[in-house]
Amino acid sequence: MTLSVTADTTTTTDVRTAEVALAAGVDHLRARQDAAGWWKGDLDTNVTMDAEDLLLRHVLGISDPERTAGAARWIRSQQRSDGTWATFAGGPGDLSTTVEAWVALRLAGDDPAAPHMARAAASVREQGGVERARVFTRIWLALVGLWSWDDLPAMPPELIHLPRWFPLNVSDWACWARQTVVPLTVVATLRPVHPVDFDVEELHVRGPAPRRGPVWTWAGFFARLDVGLHAWARAARRGPLALVRRGAMRKAGEWILARQEADGGWGGIQPPWVYSVMALVLLGYPRDHPSVAAAIAGLDGFTLTTDSPDGPVIRLEACQSPVWDTCLAVNALHDAGVPADDPAVVAGTRWLLDEQVTADGDWQVRRPDLPSGGWAFEFANDVYPDTDDTAEVVLALRRSEHDGLSGSERARLRTAVDRGLDWAAGMVSADGGWGAFDADNTRTLVTKLPFCDFGEVIDPPSADVTAHVVEALAAEGRAGSEVCRGGLAWLLDHQEADGSWFGRWGANHLYGTGGVVPALVAAGVDPASAPIRRAVRWLHEHQNDDGGWGEDLRSYVDPAWIGRGASTPSQTAWALLALIAAGDRGPVAQRGIRWLVDTQRADGGWDEEQFTGTGFPGDFYIAYHLYRVVFPISALGRWVHGWDLGDAR
Repeated sequence: MTLSVTADTTTTTDVRTAEVALAAGVDHLRARQDAAGWWKGDLDTNVTMDAEDLLLRHVLGISDPERTAGAARWIRSQQRSDGTWATFAGGPGDLSTTVEAWVALRLAGDDPAAPHMARAAASVREQGGVERARVFTRIWLALVGLWSWDDLPAMPPELIHLPRWFPLNVSDWACWARQTVVPLTVVATLRPVHPVDFDVEELHVRGPAPRRGPVWTWAGFFARLDVGLHAWARAARRGPLALVRRGAMRKAGEWILARQEADGGWGGIQPPWVYSVMALVLLGYPRDHPSVAAAIAGLDGFTLTTDSPDGPVIRLEACQSPVWDTCLAVNALHDAGVPADDPAVVAGTRWLLDEQVTADGDWQVRRPDLPSGGWAFEFANDVYPDTDDTAEVVLALRRSEHDGLSGSERARLRTAVDRGLDWAAGMVSADGGWGAFDADNTRTLVTKLPFCDFGEVIDPPSADVTAHVVEALAAEGRAGSEVCRGGLAWLLDHQEADGSWFGRWGANHLYGTGGVVPALVAAGVDPASAPIRRAVRWLHEHQNDDGGWGEDLRSYVDPAWIGRGASTPSQTAWALLALIAAGDRGPVAQRGIRWLVDTQRADGGWDEEQFTGTGFPGDFYIAYHLYRVVFPISALGRWVHGWDLGDAR
C-alpha cells in the first residue's frame, strides 16, 4: 500500500514558484552538510549557560581572561532595554536569568554603577530581589560565597540508596533531572565556597521570610521535611551516621562515573555536565584525572566564537543536536524529491546508521528485557537514546533504500530500521503514549520537592513524541499493531478542546498539531474525520494576516498566547505539514506557501529570530538554527510533490 497525498496543480498558488523556492532551499541545505555526512545547526538558549560557565571556571580555578571577556560581551549583547535578560528572544525579563547575568558580569569586572548594571539591579529589586530567584540560581551564588548553604533546600545523597520501588528514588526523575540531582547531592553536602571579591547587596530586597504552607499541603509537608533533612545533615557529619553518608557519597561518585559519555560529558547537556565535574573534583578526583580532564575539554567543544569590533564574542551551547538535525535534513531532502541515491542522502544515511545505540542504558530500569537499538540526540549520549530521535531516524532511513545499495548495505539498513522501531515500540508507557527517554516516568511526587522550582523533572508521554512514533510504526506497516492502535487512541484522547494538540518539545500547539495530524492520517484516520477537521479549523483560525503562522513561547504559561505570535518559517511549515496531510490545499494553505516563498532569503534559507524549540515548558527554550530550513523544505516539498510515505511493509 502506498499512502500519498498528491499535489493539486489547479490551485491558484504558482507551483513553479514554490518549485523554485524548494530548489533554492535544497541547495542551501546541501551546503550546510558536514563532510562526514551530518548536519548540525547552532543551538541558542539564554545567557545562564554563559554565566554559569564563567562561575564554573571560577569554582574550578580554570578561569581564562580572554574567555571571560568574550562571554561578557555576549551576555551584555543580550540585555533588554529595561535592564533584564529573557529566556527567549523577544520574551519578557526573567528574574533568575537576570541575577545570574549580573553576577557573571561582576565576575568579569563590570562596574555595578555602570548604567547597564544599575538597570539590571533595579529590575531584580522590582521583581522581589535575589531572594525570589530559583533554587538553582541560589546554589550558584552559594558556590561563590554570595548565599548561605543553610538557606537552601537539603539534598541528601542518601537518595542514591533508595530502591527502585520506593518513592523519590533516582529513577523517578527524568533522565536529565536524575543526572543533575545525583551530582548536586554531592555538591550540596560538601558545600564548597570559592569566594568572589564583591557582594550582591544591590540585588536584595529585605523582607519577611516566606511562610510555610499548611502541613497538609505538599509544600507545607516538604518544607517541614526539609528542616528534618537539614538536622540529618548536621548529624551525619560525625558519628555512625557519617559512615552512611560517606557510603552514599561513594556510591554517587560511582554512579556519575558510570554515566560519563565518550565526549566527556553527561547526557550531552550542560546542567548534569557542570554539576558532575564539580562533584568529581569535590570527591577528590584531581583536575588532571582522565574523567575530569575529558569533562572540561568536552565543554570547550560546546563553545561558539564570533568576531566583533570589540573582540571575540564567546557563547556556550547548552547542547548539540547532530542526530536530530541530520534525520530531519534527510527527511526534508526526501520530501523535496531528492533521490535516495543522491550523495547527500547517502552520506547522511550512512552517518545515521553508525550512530545507532546498541549499548545498555538507564531506560532498562523499566524495560530490562528490551533489546537496545535507538538513537540519541547528540554526538555522544549512549546512556540515553530517545524515542523521538529514533522515530524520525527510522522515517529517514526507510526512505533511503535504493537499487544501488549492495545486498549487505540493504540488509544493514533494514536491520537498523527494524531494531530501532522495535526499541521505540517497546518503550511505550502503560497509558499507550510515549515519553522521550523513559517509559512510565510519571511519578509526580518528585515535582513537589523544594528544589524542583525550575523545569520539568519527569518525562511523561507527550503528543509530539507519541505522534512521531505512531507515524514511524504506520510507515513500516505496523498501523494495525496493538502498540500503534494504543498510541493512536492516546493521541485522540489528548486532543485539546479547541482542536489542537499541546507540544512538549516544540512551540507549542502549532508543533503538537503539526506532528499529530500527519501521524493520524498515516495510521489510517480519515482526513474527513471530526478530530482532523477540528485541527484544520484551529489552524485556519490561527493563521496570521500575513499568511504565516506563529506561536509565542508565552503560550506555555498564558493561554491567551496559544496559537498567537509573529509568523516564523518553522511554525508556518508545521501548520502546512498538517494541512497537507489533511488534504487541505485551499486558500489558507496557499497563503502559507506564499508566505514561505516570499520570505525566503536569496541564499535559499530563511530568517527566524524567534525561539521555536522547547526544553522545559515555561522555563527553558531553544532556537534550533536548522529548523528554519528543514521544515520549510519539507512543507514545500510535500506541496510540490505530494506527501508519500512509500510502500508500507
